[in-house]
Amino acid sequence: MEGEHEEQEQEQEHEVYGGEIPEDGEMDGDTVMAATEEDASAKELEDMKKRLKEIEEEAGALREMQAKVEKEMGVVQDPSNATQASKEEVDSRSVYVGNVDYACTPEEVQQHFQSCGTVNRVTILTDKFGQPKGFAYVEFLEVDAVQNAVLLNESELHSRQLKVSAKRTNIPGMKQYRGRRPNPLIASRIRRPFVPPVYSPYGYG
Repeated sequence: MEGEHEEQEQEQEHEVYGGEIPEDGEMDGDTVMAATEEDASAKELEDMKKRLKEIEEEAGALREMQAKVEKEMGVVQDPSNATQASKEEVDSRSVYVGNVDYACTPEEVQQHFQSCGTVNRVTILTDKFGQPKGFAYVEFLEVDAVQNAVLLNESELHSRQLKVSAKRTNIPGMKQYRGRRPNPLIASRIRRPFVPPVYSPYGYG
């Protein structure tokens, strides 16, 4: 009786945990396939990580090499600073020439200032219609030529007195000062004439 009772308990236990127990051969085959797939996925993931790491290392090496080459060649990192420095250097060799006759040519301006030094460039400013604005910039090769050119202030060209001064460098972000436009309300108060009050003779007595 006891043996039969134990066999019944074992059968019930098997039913609770999923019925029949698979044969040893079938379980081994499924386990091997699952393990093979997991190994392949893990290996592929590992290869991807390895390739990504190699790419990052190559990119880092290229950045270091580029920085080294730029440093050796003296390349300025900020192009805006380089442009500003170059502009300041050119302006230090240039003068502003005002009251220039509209019919005056760059060649005539160059001849007028050639005794001061070697003239590199003459720029006569024009408006959007191509008409001269009446002033020009003269760029010399030598910085000392600016002092000589300033001495020609009030000299005549085309019977007009020129206004010569050293060129000023415009700093980016700094607008030239222009007088504020008057507030129309305040201006009307200021310009309003004083009118004395008129007293009616009928207001007294």
